Amino acid sequence: MGCLAAVNDDILQNILSRLPALSFASAACVSKSWNKVCDRVLSRPKLVSALSLNPSLPDAVKEVLEKVLSSPIRPQFAIASIGLQFSLEEAHQLITEKLGSRTPVITNATFGIIGRDALTNTMKEVRWNFDPEEDNSNSQGSDAASNFNRGIVLIVGFLPGLKVDTVPLLRPKREPRFTMIDKFMMDIRDYTASVSGCIAPAGIILFGDQHTDLTPVLAEIDCAMPEETVIVGDASCRFLFRSGGNSQSSITDLYYFDAVALVFAGDKDKPHGIGETRFHVTLSTGVMPFGPELRAVSVTAKGSECSWLTACMNGYDEILDSQRLLDDISDEMDDESTDLYIGVIQKRPSSIEPEKLELRTYLAFYEVLGGDEEYLVVDGVGIRPGDTFLFYHSDSDTASSSCLNAFENLKVLKAASSSKTRYSIRDAAAGGGGSNDEVFGGLMFSCHYRGESYFDSFPFYSNFPGAPLAGVVCNREIGRDSTGSSTSMWQQAKGESPARCSLHVCTTVFLVLSFVPPSADH
Repeated sequence: MGCLAAVNDDILQNILSRLPALSFASAACVSKSWNKVCDRVLSRPKLVSALSLNPSLPDAVKEVLEKVLSSPIRPQFAIASIGLQFSLEEAHQLITEKLGSRTPVITNATFGIIGRDALTNTMKEVRWNFDPEEDNSNSQGSDAASNFNRGIVLIVGFLPGLKVDTVPLLRPKREPRFTMIDKFMMDIRDYTASVSGCIAPAGIILFGDQHTDLTPVLAEIDCAMPEETVIVGDASCRFLFRSGGNSQSSITDLYYFDAVALVFAGDKDKPHGIGETRFHVTLSTGVMPFGPELRAVSVTAKGSECSWLTACMNGYDEILDSQRLLDDISDEMDDESTDLYIGVIQKRPSSIEPEKLELRTYLAFYEVLGGDEEYLVVDGVGIRPGDTFLFYHSDSDTASSSCLNAFENLKVLKAASSSKTRYSIRDAAAGGGGSNDEVFGGLMFSCHYRGESYFDSFPFYSNFPGAPLAGVVCNREIGRDSTGSSTSMWQQAKGESPARCSLHVCTTVFLVLSFVPPSADH
């Protein structure tokens, strides 16, 4: 032990920095001096991620865990996204057992995964079709069919200076039609205040149940949270979660989980000299508005699944023949596989702050399912008579152009990482300066309708080839965009100020994490 004590701290730090995570954790418990050296090794934030397409769930989980835990890290949170053919319960159990009881973990089932392969370190972007026969139409043998929709991407993070935990959106089993949005907002505020002394977190990653409409929830979050709070996620999936040390058994018996938020809040006990972790969001959209502005005249909701509405041109009273309208649209479309939506402007008061008389304006997307001579049928509910809307269609040219815009936005952060110039994505949109951020990782949420015609991860990995990236292919992507790029289409179409939009279609949402080193005085 005397020889070990004589080892120079720099040499010891070099040795400890090469240890895998579990050995590193043990080394931190040897003595106070070793613990201090370990703190220096992890003085900066760190993200690690890995992807596996191994068709065996235990083997796939083993591959990604071995990769992400192959170097020092103290896991503060983990997000695992798996193929639909894997068991969600088994995957969640395997991961939570390995990461320890105090690490918040969210496991979700998804339509595809994005990241670097755990074995080859090559960047992969995998999108699974809904039909296994479709997915393997060009494959040979039963092996390919059995591998359909099997894979996992895991991201683990350590963010010194931040506290992280999960907050669920509850729905009472005794009153299943009542989602507790007000409690959800209060729980986020209470957790944030308890760890940071503030009421607004730095960021929220949200996962919604596939049977829950998160549109009103996101509207309330957008109203309650300041512009600086970043919000991203997957609005329609199956998920399981574990909080950071709190028992869930008592609430599982009484409530359904309509969503879960991974909340990132500042640490009020953060030591001096740690630096700052920042969240940046940029979007690549793939839909284009077209046609005249229409107005909903009557709306009939069929349960919580779809809405039947009659419509007229805004400013006129004649009810349109919806079937003829859709036929005309179909004749104009070059591509029969084009997806069709309506983008509805909704002006609503706050449901959790009804005393505020001011109406808030949001843009909500609904997929068009069909129609007849009188009614237009769309997926989802929430439209009211008097709401105005435009038709939108998926568009590959818009997606490609928007992908290049996202690349240019992230290029701003790349410039900041390699120089002393102070920039950020928000500042770039405003034409001003920002901070000397060092990008250390990212997440992306990409719509499965965008197809495989180009690499969605290109804007990130081209700018930050060495930074970890994990992504999911989802059905409805969440992205609160501070630059306004997601609502500029409506602004251009109507000539009005843009409506807020946090729930998107045919869009890729990039969440980029950067680190601002402490100032020289520290």
